Amino acid sequence: MSAFSVRVQAEDFDIATEISALSGAGEVGAVVSFAGYCRADKSETGAAGPLTALVLEHYPGMAEAEMERLMDEARSRWPLLGARIVHRHGRIVPGEQIVLVVTASAHREAAFAAASFLMDWLKTNAPFWKKEERAGGGDWVAAKDSDTEAAQRWTSG
Repeated sequence: MSAFSVRVQAEDFDIATEISALSGAGEVGAVVSFAGYCRADKSETGAAGPLTALVLEHYPGMAEAEMERLMDEARSRWPLLGARIVHRHGRIVPGEQIVLVVTASAHREAAFAAASFLMDWLKTNAPFWKKEERAGGGDWVAAKDSDTEAAQRWTSG
């Protein structure tokens, strides 16, 4: 199994397995992980009623290619020894996992920075679309300015 991988899948994933796959090499001094979950909070679209699910759609092939491109960019910026991105698609209910980013490096600074970079750019550049399901119907969620601003900190200039 490669130390660098990208997956888009409907099924859930095991965080411990993904971390373990990167932490066994003798050179690894730091592993950083971020797991994103579906939460049952207020609407991002202004719709009333409790969230019953998120429906995540993606463009097959394009989503993986963009995630690979992001992974390559992270590898060019930091001395990573491994990294994994797992992103789910389909119907996800509150409490279920959506996304996982794991990075491994000899030192924590690189692992933290790369994980943050990957998550910021996944939120803004990966071709995924999110629809909120509520008792009264569903609405597509627009991109957030705060996500775009977070990703902008990684641009040079």
